[in-house]
Amino acid sequence: DSPEIKEEIFRKDDRLLTLLKDVYVESRDPPVQVKDGGGEHLPCKQEEKRLTKLGHLGALDVKKVSKGKISIVEALTLLNNHKLHPQMWTAEKIAAEYSLELKDVNSLLEFFIPFTVQEFPKETKKAIKS
Repeated sequence: DSPEIKEEIFRKDDRLLTLLKDVYVESRDPPVQVKDGGGEHLPCKQEEKRLTKLGHLGALDVKKVSKGKISIVEALTLLNNHKLHPQMWTAEKIAAEYSLELKDVNSLLEFFIPFTVQEFPKETKKAIKS
């Protein structure tokens, strides 16, 4: 804050300036080496996206997915639709409806089978009291 210190800071030292004029610095970049990365840093094509068929979760559902992929809600919906109405929801129709490849839909329908919840009738016996 004192004016003497500020003056000392901003004062030019002629002796140092003449010494600095004699200094010569040469800087060179190292030679550029091309990495054989197989084009991994090339700009990629913009992925096509499609709007999902929203389920009952509303705000929690995924809104957009890449073409050729489905959300969890869509997967469960299409598996259930195929299970309930296999003649109407064929693999071809599912592939067209959800922008999927037919081989992927066939694999999905073959290996992912939704389970059925079965309720057994309640027994009329009284519970054992301890």
